[in-house]
Amino acid sequence: MPELDRSFMKVLGPECDTQSDFYKQNYEAMQKVNDELDTITKQMMHIDDKYKEIAKKRDKKQARERINAIIDHGSPFLELSQLAGYKQLGEDSIPSANVVTGIGMVNGRQCMIISNNHAFRAGTYFPLTVKKHIRAQEIAEENNLPCVYLVDSGGAYLPEQDDVFPDKNHFGRIFFNQARMSSKGIPQLAIVLGSCTAGGAYIPSMSDEVIMVHKKGTVFLGGPPLVQAATGEIVTDEDLGGATLHSEQSGVSDHIAYNEAHAFQLARSILSNIGTKSYYLDNSHNRIAPEEPLYSQDELNGIISVDHKRNISMKGVLGRVLDGSRFHEFKERYGSSLLTGFGHLYGHPVGIVANQGVLFSESAQKGAHFVQMCSQRKIPLLFLQNITGFMVGKKFESEGIAKHGAKMVSAVANANVPKITAVLGASYGAGNYGMCGRAYSPRFMYMLPSAKISVMGGQQASEVLSLVRFRGEKDQDKINKYKGEIQQQYDKQGSAYYSTGKLWDDGIVKAADLRRVLGMSLAASLNQKIEDTNAGVFRF
Repeated sequence: MPELDRSFMKVLGPECDTQSDFYKQNYEAMQKVNDELDTITKQMMHIDDKYKEIAKKRDKKQARERINAIIDHGSPFLELSQLAGYKQLGEDSIPSANVVTGIGMVNGRQCMIISNNHAFRAGTYFPLTVKKHIRAQEIAEENNLPCVYLVDSGGAYLPEQDDVFPDKNHFGRIFFNQARMSSKGIPQLAIVLGSCTAGGAYIPSMSDEVIMVHKKGTVFLGGPPLVQAATGEIVTDEDLGGATLHSEQSGVSDHIAYNEAHAFQLARSILSNIGTKSYYLDNSHNRIAPEEPLYSQDELNGIISVDHKRNISMKGVLGRVLDGSRFHEFKERYGSSLLTGFGHLYGHPVGIVANQGVLFSESAQKGAHFVQMCSQRKIPLLFLQNITGFMVGKKFESEGIAKHGAKMVSAVANANVPKITAVLGASYGAGNYGMCGRAYSPRFMYMLPSAKISVMGGQQASEVLSLVRFRGEKDQDKINKYKGEIQQQYDKQGSAYYSTGKLWDDGIVKAADLRRVLGMSLAASLNQKIEDTNAGVFRF
């Protein structure tokens, strides 16, 4: 790795007093939030003796056990959308949307791994299962990651077929994506560990190579009940679509494994021989030796406030995320409600765009300038959101806040460098757009458990809607009741759990894990070639 003179880069100070009441209150509140996250995560990961017993009776590993068995020993696994399918108490949740997805190293190569949860409803695909599977494929394609499918599914969940089967981004899109990725040279490997029925049979059939486990894996378009109903023929699962038949007669399978452990061995051997081009070395030519931050990442729990009325010290956050706590600020004295500048994350250069308040015209122009500059230099962008929106009011409208905000939004939309977004506090309104929200295709987007996301805050929404609905109304109790209902609705729908349950992000992370998760995401994004960026028309 090249040596870099880092003397010009400012070393950030602690930016917080860990003995202050402010820090201690934040830390205590965040710990409660983290404890709640741990409880919900355990529930959604299906860590339950009941389901362990189901897997044991079937002589199978559970979805995450299979992933641990195939990835390189001791290497990390970046699980995505762990809490997808989560619903509020009293509603039926779907554990992790019934499929486990994430990025792990297999024989030294980063891969997207997609593992069905056979212990819940036979691993069938609910609407959110399809959405999560497709999102994993989207990440794989964007970041040039080979796909490994650990298949054990009964196919579409038939009671909800209208939300699973017919539309553009329903079940069929999974196979469409496999075909497109294969055509781009992104390897598709399926390991059939159990049932693979109906449309699901196309997952191995559309893969470049297929491994089937003897006496466990089956592949058929129509299972024995359907065959009997349609033709009167009575046949067993194994005779209809077992590993022996597909390895020796149909050719659907390329390899037969004696058990799951053997299947994973075969998969590792296959992945050691793939010839796909990774752009990681090309994109890492200006990487330098990584450094740990000067300050403990645990201190982020006290710096990032659960109460969004309190400001977040973004320099305090950067001092615990960036290598060596070094940060070279850009336009320090202009548009100060937006923090922009350069640093390194695990040795890789990154451009930082972080909120320090509402976005004014100056901060929007500064953001557009910086995003364009990073795009031209092909430096990945890291967006740290705590944004209530763009500034409103007659003065600011007359100054052109709409057109200046549009410049930043346009710059972000057209930036072809890897973009990674983390919501640390609020993410409201058009500020979400300028700060690379989900609609602006960040490679990865994460939320802290205390974060909020909606068109505006609950209090503001209740005020706006009550003014519109109760114009001239004198009954204050009636107005207050309505405001309370709106506030409650926005608090529920704006929570990080509501967001991640619907797959509006790629997962909830704890503050202390922020550096690690962002670093793993950045490394994954560098496997793909960084294309040139062309700017759109800016309104002046």
